[in-house]
Amino acid sequence: MDRRKFIKRSGLAAAGIGMMASPLTISASVTGANEKITCGVMGVKGMGFSNLQSFLRQPNTECVALCDVDRNELDRRVADTEKLQGKRPRAYTDFRRMLEDRDIDVVIIATPDHWHCIPFVYAAQAGKDIYIEKPVANTIEEVNIMVRATERYNPVVQVGQWQRSDPHWQDAIAFVHSGRLGKIRTVRTWSYQGWMTSVPVKPDGPAPEGVDYDFWLGPAPKRPFNPNRFHFTFRWFWDYAGGMMTDWGVHIIDYALFGMKARAPKSVMSMGGKFAYPDDACETPDTQQALYEFDGYTMLWDHGIGINGGYFGRTHGVGFVGNAGTLVVDRGGWEVIPEYRNNQPQMERVELQPSTGRGLDLHMEDFIACIKDRNRVPAANMDIGANVAQVAILGNIAYKTGRRLYWDHDAMRFIDDDDANTHLVPAYRSPWELPRV
Repeated sequence: MDRRKFIKRSGLAAAGIGMMASPLTISASVTGANEKITCGVMGVKGMGFSNLQSFLRQPNTECVALCDVDRNELDRRVADTEKLQGKRPRAYTDFRRMLEDRDIDVVIIATPDHWHCIPFVYAAQAGKDIYIEKPVANTIEEVNIMVRATERYNPVVQVGQWQRSDPHWQDAIAFVHSGRLGKIRTVRTWSYQGWMTSVPVKPDGPAPEGVDYDFWLGPAPKRPFNPNRFHFTFRWFWDYAGGMMTDWGVHIIDYALFGMKARAPKSVMSMGGKFAYPDDACETPDTQQALYEFDGYTMLWDHGIGINGGYFGRTHGVGFVGNAGTLVVDRGGWEVIPEYRNNQPQMERVELQPSTGRGLDLHMEDFIACIKDRNRVPAANMDIGANVAQVAILGNIAYKTGRRLYWDHDAMRFIDDDDANTHLVPAYRSPWELPRV
């Protein structure tokens, strides 16, 4: 059934999904193949604005609204957007009011991870198509809710795992699938980021003028304002995100799963800690390894903050280790390194195949094409984004529990481990509630 017909028939505005807010007005716009596609952006400082710039580089697009709880960033990005498109977008500080705007076809969600689930469900309920930053959510149950919302309300969803649209990554996976590497016994995934150094401890204090800090916290626990927990460095605090494991991990692990045609592991164990910067402000580990068990092979995630000592001379990437050779791919390109036996190569070397450097633009182009032709499947649809987010979250739960965990993917629970299962569902701060879909 066409999505907008489905919306009209299902009476979504009256549907009870258990969130605090007035019912949203359902979008009545219909996007034809040649009509202008309009967007509103939630979270405008970092990737939100990068995504918007990419959106506006596509033909026949317009930004009609921006939303942020930081009025300082909001005003700055309103002015920046006006310069880009020659038209001033409307400004909102409450995403619920922005979603009532009937002129918006697409919502770009680039808020911190703990603020993905509720806006996503609202946007789907309001009949908007959605571009959402990765990881899609911060807990297993939030991901499940967003999957159900996608199935029920049928928006076009593109997750910001833009490597799915980058040709050299696709070519690398085609080579893996060709079987020429031989039996793949392990897959290495890693991110060593030397430019991310220690976050110095700073005192709590008042929120900056123009910041609705209570709204920024939203469903997260009530805490005093601290600049380290705000904007970019929110990533290193468990209340809002999952550290490098979910920040870079979903990008890299996604391609490991893609290459191996895999979904969920049988078991996972993880260890690490704050080894490089034990006294800094971050909660998440600066050094971490997670080992995932699949049928017939293992997958390793390995990250280090403050150093660039990755595998194969690369700061990040995926290495498919086969009996005949190893394929290594990162954002710069891919190559194949042959195995040698008795001084004889087991396969032909493939020299570096470089990147186009246009992954994000191609990803947004794919998203818009799927809006115009709703029979197309987005390159990083909700199924892909949800699966890899949950795999990365499993690694963090194994780290927190400190033991090997066995996962039942069908039941979405750990096997015989009630303690580990307490990490699956978040406890939202009142008056916010987990959406019921």
